[in-house]
Amino acid sequence: MALAELYTQYNRVWIPDNEEVWQSAEITKNYKAGDRFLHVQLEDGTELNYPVDPAALPPLRNPDILVGENDLTALSYLHEPAVLHNLKVRFVESKLIYTYSGIILVAINPYKQLPIYGDAIIHAYSGQNMGDMDPHIFAVAEEAYKQMARNNKNQSIIVSGESGAGKTVSARYTMRYFATVSKSSSNAHVEDKVLASNPITEAVGNAKTTRNDNSSRFGKYTEISFDQSYQIIGANMRTYLLEKSRVVFQSENERNYHIFYQLCASAMQPEYKHLKLGSAEEFNYTRMGGSTVIEGIDDRANMVETQKTFALLGLKGDFQMDVFKMLAAILHLGNVEIAAAGDERSSISMEDKHLNIFCELLGLNCDKMSRWLCHRKIITTSETVVKPMTRAQAVNARDALAKKIYSHLFDFIVERINQALQFSGKQHTFIGVLDIYGFETFDVNSFEQFCINYANEKLQQQFNLHVFKLEQEEYMKEDIPWTLIDFYDNQPVIDLIEAKMGILELLDEECLLPHGKDENWLQKLYNNFVNKNALFEKPRMSNTSFIIQHFADKVEYKCEGFLEKNRDTVHEVLIEILKESKFRNSLSLLMVTLNATTPHYVRCIKPNDEKLPFEFDSKRVTQQLRACGVLETIRISAQSYPSRWTYIEFFSRYSILMTQQELSINDKKQICKIVLQRLIQDHNQYQFGRTKIFFRAGQVAYLEKLRSDKLRHACIMIQKSVRGWLQRKKYLHTKQAAVTIQQYFRGQRTVRQAITARNLKQTWAAITIQKYCRGYLVRRLCQLIHVAAVTIQAYTRGFLARKKYRKMREEQKAVILQKYARAWLARRRFQNIRRFVLNIQLSYRVQQLQKKIEEQSRENHGLLERLTNLASAHMNDTDTIQKLEADVEKLTAQKRTYEEKGKKYKEDSEQKILKLENRNKELQEQKETLEIKLQEKTEEMKGTIAKGSFKGIVVGIERQPRPNGFFRNILRIRSGLEEQLMAMPVRIPVKILEKNFQNQKQDYEKEIELLKGEIKILKEEKTQLQHQIQQEIVVQDGLKMEVGQLTKQAQKIPELQKEIELLQTQKLDVEKQAHSQKRELREKMSEVTKQLLESYDFEDVRSRLSTEDLEHLNEDGELWFAYEGLKKATRVLESHFQSQKEIYEKEIEGLNFKVEHLSQDINHLQKLFREENDINDGIRLEVSRLTSENVDFEEKLDMKDRIIKKLEDQIKTLTKTLEKAEAHVPTSSKEYIGMMEYKKEDEERIIQNLILDLKPRGVVVNMIPGLPAHILFMCVRYADYLNDADMLKSFMNVTIDGIKQVVKEFMKCNTPRQNKNCLKHFDLSEYRQILSDLAIRIYHQFILVMENNIQAMIVPGMLEYESLQGISGLKPTGFRKRSSSIDDTDTYTMTSILQQLSYFYSTMCQNGLDSELLKQAVKQLFFLIGAVTLNSLFLRKDMCSCRKGMQIRCNISYLEEWLKDKNLQTSNAKETLEPLSQAAWLLQVKKITDDDAKEICEHCTSLSTVQIVKILNSYTPIDDFEKRVTPSFVRKVQAMLNNREEVPQLMLDTKYLFQVTFPFTPSPHALEMIQVPSSFKLGFLTRV
Repeated sequence: MALAELYTQYNRVWIPDNEEVWQSAEITKNYKAGDRFLHVQLEDGTELNYPVDPAALPPLRNPDILVGENDLTALSYLHEPAVLHNLKVRFVESKLIYTYSGIILVAINPYKQLPIYGDAIIHAYSGQNMGDMDPHIFAVAEEAYKQMARNNKNQSIIVSGESGAGKTVSARYTMRYFATVSKSSSNAHVEDKVLASNPITEAVGNAKTTRNDNSSRFGKYTEISFDQSYQIIGANMRTYLLEKSRVVFQSENERNYHIFYQLCASAMQPEYKHLKLGSAEEFNYTRMGGSTVIEGIDDRANMVETQKTFALLGLKGDFQMDVFKMLAAILHLGNVEIAAAGDERSSISMEDKHLNIFCELLGLNCDKMSRWLCHRKIITTSETVVKPMTRAQAVNARDALAKKIYSHLFDFIVERINQALQFSGKQHTFIGVLDIYGFETFDVNSFEQFCINYANEKLQQQFNLHVFKLEQEEYMKEDIPWTLIDFYDNQPVIDLIEAKMGILELLDEECLLPHGKDENWLQKLYNNFVNKNALFEKPRMSNTSFIIQHFADKVEYKCEGFLEKNRDTVHEVLIEILKESKFRNSLSLLMVTLNATTPHYVRCIKPNDEKLPFEFDSKRVTQQLRACGVLETIRISAQSYPSRWTYIEFFSRYSILMTQQELSINDKKQICKIVLQRLIQDHNQYQFGRTKIFFRAGQVAYLEKLRSDKLRHACIMIQKSVRGWLQRKKYLHTKQAAVTIQQYFRGQRTVRQAITARNLKQTWAAITIQKYCRGYLVRRLCQLIHVAAVTIQAYTRGFLARKKYRKMREEQKAVILQKYARAWLARRRFQNIRRFVLNIQLSYRVQQLQKKIEEQSRENHGLLERLTNLASAHMNDTDTIQKLEADVEKLTAQKRTYEEKGKKYKEDSEQKILKLENRNKELQEQKETLEIKLQEKTEEMKGTIAKGSFKGIVVGIERQPRPNGFFRNILRIRSGLEEQLMAMPVRIPVKILEKNFQNQKQDYEKEIELLKGEIKILKEEKTQLQHQIQQEIVVQDGLKMEVGQLTKQAQKIPELQKEIELLQTQKLDVEKQAHSQKRELREKMSEVTKQLLESYDFEDVRSRLSTEDLEHLNEDGELWFAYEGLKKATRVLESHFQSQKEIYEKEIEGLNFKVEHLSQDINHLQKLFREENDINDGIRLEVSRLTSENVDFEEKLDMKDRIIKKLEDQIKTLTKTLEKAEAHVPTSSKEYIGMMEYKKEDEERIIQNLILDLKPRGVVVNMIPGLPAHILFMCVRYADYLNDADMLKSFMNVTIDGIKQVVKEFMKCNTPRQNKNCLKHFDLSEYRQILSDLAIRIYHQFILVMENNIQAMIVPGMLEYESLQGISGLKPTGFRKRSSSIDDTDTYTMTSILQQLSYFYSTMCQNGLDSELLKQAVKQLFFLIGAVTLNSLFLRKDMCSCRKGMQIRCNISYLEEWLKDKNLQTSNAKETLEPLSQAAWLLQVKKITDDDAKEICEHCTSLSTVQIVKILNSYTPIDDFEKRVTPSFVRKVQAMLNNREEVPQLMLDTKYLFQVTFPFTPSPHALEMIQVPSSFKLGFLTRV
């Protein structure tokens, strides 16, 4: 639509104003094209006909909903008054000093300390996107740090502004932010050193000016270097434009550099006495401005701080004192008196005290200094002339020397600071912070202002190009057609200054001339540029000045002093220095550095010249906005499409303008396109990007107007309906009242008409008749009642008499009944006694049976031990057999080797070979003898094994001396088979065994190859052959000895056979005894049951007793109890016997099934072994036969083992059955005393299994809580039981090193049984504190893990997510926050937080965490949720609205419901959310009247004054119908809260941890009853 169509009634515009620059006015009459006047009404009510130009109408005012935005680019109308008004509203009303303007952060100096720079604020901004939080200097620093880490590209932050705007403070905060978020892991404290450089540079480079008490009089560029981990490793500083003239001259109410006044304030200190200083009033260089003291500043304390920072940077006392000497010398030099000696000469007295001190401090010759201060040397081609100087020239030379000394001292200090900040590693990236003057213009502008403005011209050019580039990238990213945007290019003014034959080049040229003067240089400028360059002008009323049109404003410069300051004149006789680089070169280097980085801009604004807090001078602010480039950014944005909304934002905001048909489309992006095409006919006013919609200036305001009109019409409709309903309700109420009044009036009139004399007589007669009639009726009724009462009394008395008679008869019968009942009770007592005796007898017999069972169990245990010993001996014999086999194979291989050697030996060695063959024959004979003996012994063993068990043989062999050869090999083979049987499942795959045998065969073949190699060695070394033959003889002797030992061991086979037969008979006896005991128990229980049943003659008793007697006898329930008890006992016995029988049969079937499977597997093994043995030679065949026989023996032994185990299981089952059947009978079973026996070498394994390797899932879920702690305590009790102090100390130390959780013990809560389990010899109090500290550390680490998991969910879920859908309205966002997605489905919701809390809760419950600790953990988590949410609310103005308060309150209710669902109301977690709850209430409550303010003060007790004021100032209406909080209301609330005594802290400490207490909960589990799960792998522990 046309822009003129927006100038309608009720819209507002901005018109120029002399005082406020711009003034708001409301249009009172629609503007029509061609009108020459615009009818408006000012805010004070004045009506005005404002003359307008149709081509340049007054700028429109933004809707109120857009006022106060975080980003100026979010405004619909982008122009100077809109920017000025938005900054004023934020600064004055909301007390917000930071505002974005595209890529610029505008920072307004509040002239007041604000609580927004603490570490909590730094951590709140760390890791956040720039547009997610309120504008802040920390947000810019975080953006630079994040881009550096993400893109590996250097960054720079350019902080500019005029003096007093807060540049130095802003730069300091950025460096502090980097130092906090990028802490290095080294101990070098690099961050502290970087920050320490600021106080030093401020002391030597800052001074008081009329505009600022701490004005930086130099430019500073600090490069902060980072390593690959993006941690600070060092820094480097470059300085520019030091104001050297301030050393020798200060204007009124200004001071010299701070360091001079700090020295003078500390002059009386002993360490400074040798400087011979006094107060600042005594020196010319410090008293010129007439202001030596700054109010509120302690120069002496600042001197101490400066010394500390010097020391922190490693600049020790000697260096500091040298610096102070130079500074003191400069002060004394300024006090040197130069007297005129005529018109052309000057002189200095040799008695001048200050000159002598100056030379003494610097170690100079006083005579030469006094001479050359008053003379100068002129060197020509032919001679050198010494020329005296006038007093004025000498004074200038003195001041030039002072400036030069200070300049070099300043550079030297900066150089030493850079050396202290140097780093050894390699710089990966850096972030540069540039703190430099902004554009300056004063009443008198000289060379310093010219250099400053020239530098700002260069920076502005770089800024314009960067803004232009970003705009272009945004358009290309969104596929928007790019059109050339016209922006101000200041290249012409830069060319005027620095181009060839420009101002600077002409200045340098004039400085080279011996007689160059300022006037000559100015005349050259006039000749070259006046009327030739539009940017250069000559003032009308001056011939000593010139004017340059800078990008910000016109500036008039005085030419006086330009040449001298450019030369920086110091005569070479006074000081010989190298010619320093020009300012132009250093500026060029700075621009190269900045162009190579990604810039971030901070523009500091000075709100007023009086330094009043939160006072806004519109004229001064406008002047600075024009000068610093903010308005240029706005102008560039306004020329294109300044307003940019994402599709989801547009849909959410303007869905009210959409029709039902449009809303039925599923694609929100398509809906937005259709609606816009319908609402805005001119398609050139907007563009559709990939993720955003781009609007031209004013279109968002037009949409807001349409939305407001729609809402206004809806409001009118609602008001119409409500008002009609109220009127109808009022009408009906009035009608009902009128009808009621008429009713009463008519009734009263009828009564009055009825009252006459006749009517009164008739009424009186009727009353008299009624009186007598009623009296008669009452008397008659009284007589009837009297007769009835007498009759009732007669019958009642007769009834009572008869009842008394019957009672007397009943009492007589009761005596007879009592006689019979007492006799029956006596008989019942006798029967109870007899039954008790029978029970005692039964218990005694059961006890006897149990003792027999225990004895049998002990015998079985002994048998098991003997069988275990036999098995171990069998394994040893197997090893012997295997070794013997290897020896025989070795002998055979050696024999073959010897035979092959004999054929190849020469004739001289044939005799030796013959001897070797003879010896081999002897060995062969011995081998055959050995084979025969082995065969005989084998046959004997077979005969013996047929009668008994091979284990008996093994026992017999074990008793004899064990050989080292044959039997060891046999036992090794057997043990290997046993291990394979134990390791493999029931059915062993044949292929695996075949593979194992194939591997063995390959091993044998390898051994043969090795022996062949030995043959080659024997050929070369004949002398070693004899030695080997001797070794073979020794081996043969060993074999003979082993055969003899085997013969002796075989003699014990009959004894072993007898023992095996004895074991079999014992097993049969045990089975018979078990069956007999079972049979006897059944018979006895059946007899008892019969006796119990036969002892009562129920029919006889029932026949003799009537129903009443039975009821009387059974009043206490004894009869029924006896009968039910008898039935239950019978049923219990029958069920127990039946279950025991079923269990026994099942166990027998299972064991038989296992035996069959094992037998089949053993048969398979036998076949495989036979196939393998067939491959080997004769000796191998013999060994394999023995092995197969051993397998058969093993099978029989296993069968016996299973039988014994089966019998043991049967005995245990029977024992358990008896215990259940006679639970009331005390048993004498084995009692555990609650200890766990362990060995000292097992300590590490215990800790490893119970603490280090124990996982929080799996078996832990099913075990009792604290089971590892119980087991550890049982081990401690065992060490205490042994009274072994070293063992206990070692175990406690190992436990403390690996422990992860521990439970405290307190004697006062112990039960007697627990006191019995207490330690008797040692006191563990010395370990209690260690364990307590360890437990607290574990708890804190546990809390930290949970906090890290949930922290990322808090702000999105609690603050950003809409739990109540549809009540929040999105507002347009600026450049800094432009999302790129339609749907935000990946964000966290409130459900995510509740699910995470439930996961924490279930995990803590599953791991048996104490309920009190669980409550404390939940309380800590809820505190974190409340603190993080509230802190984010303080830093996000866009979230401070009434609707967001409703959302927060809803989310809090979800958390409260979760607490109730988990039964955690007593955890005090709800109280930690009270500050957040009060903040949500504060957002919703009315904030207008005094009563509202009082209610806020009374209700918000958990919020501090700073927090309440912050929320009120940040309150932002979502719609035009809401009202802002007025500043007067905020001041009213603040005044009411002044009486509060509290810490003025804005942010809550999210790192705060509540004090944790570990409550003592007595364990319900007795140590004697604790069972150790097999999953703990603690089989090496033994219960005591």
